[in-house]
Amino acid sequence: MGPHDTANMVKKAVGVAGGAALLAPVAPPLLHGLAGLAVVGLGVFTAGSLVFKAAEAFQGMENPLKPKERARRSNESGIA
Repeated sequence: MGPHDTANMVKKAVGVAGGAALLAPVAPPLLHGLAGLAVVGLGVFTAGSLVFKAAEAFQGMENPLKPKERARRSNESGIA
């Protein structure tokens, strides 16, 4: 009974084929699910990148709702 015994090889082959036959109906939906997760993950990454870039852009700008100091001083002194 060596490591290349025919009976053991057949048992292993049947075990592998049986496992593959059991997983075959599950594999396509699983692959579609993984592809869907990849697409959703890419969308989340893209949206996060855009939000981060927009936040950086707004941090560098002056606040458009805050009145400027020069304009307020000129109005206080009566100069239009």
